[in-house]
Amino acid sequence: MSGTVILSEGAEFDHVIQEVSRYIHLYVMPFGKDERTIARIDKRENMYGGNGTVYLIQMFGQNELANNRLAAYMVLLNNGDESGFHTHNARNEEELYVVVHGTGEYRERTGTEGAVRKKVLQKGDITAINSIGYHSIENTGDEPLIMFVITTNNP
Repeated sequence: MSGTVILSEGAEFDHVIQEVSRYIHLYVMPFGKDERTIARIDKRENMYGGNGTVYLIQMFGQNELANNRLAAYMVLLNNGDESGFHTHNARNEEELYVVVHGTGEYRERTGTEGAVRKKVLQKGDITAINSIGYHSIENTGDEPLIMFVITTNNP
C-alpha cells in the first residue's frame, strides 16, 4: 500500500513497542504454530489524509490468514494523530474497532458529503463499520489510543 513504511527494527520500532507494551501484551498463539510476538509494524503518515502518524501492529504474516489485515492493533500514539475519512467499499470489507486503551473521537458518515456522526470512544468500546460507510478516528487523549482492528475478507 502506498504511503506505508514497514518498521522492522530501529529506534522508532523500539519506541512504538515500548509504548504499546505499557498497556497490552503483544502476544500471538496461531493455531498449530509456535507462540510468538508481532509480525511487523506498518507506519502511515497522514493516513487517508488525516494528521500525524498511525502505526498498524500486524499480528499475523501475509499468508497466515485469509486477510493479513484481519487482526492488527491500530496505534495513535499522540493527541491529534488521526486516520482520515475513508471507506472499504472497493474491497467490500467491514471493520470492527475494539478500544483497548486511551480515548478517541470516532466519526462516520454516509458518502463523501453526508452528515457526520461523532462518538467519544474509550477502553472497551466497539464500533462496527460497514463496507459502504466512511469513517475516521482521532486520538483526543493524553495517552496512546490503541485499538484492536478486525477487518473482514469478503472478496
